[in-house]
Amino acid sequence: MLSTPSRQRSPEEINRAIRHFLSARSGRALTGAERRMYERLRTEWAAASRRGPCAVA
Repeated sequence: MLSTPSRQRSPEEINRAIRHFLSARSGRALTGAERRMYERLRTEWAAASRRGPCAVA
């Protein structure tokens, strides 16, 4: 399962995580727990998008 990152990820990194998460569950509805994880990823992506791109060290 995906964990809370210890550093701030860029919007692009989070977008890749969302795409990977959804593609692994392609062709079926998300479970309640998966839906909550998806919502957490979307919230993280929205916050990162407002911050803008960040440099990866």
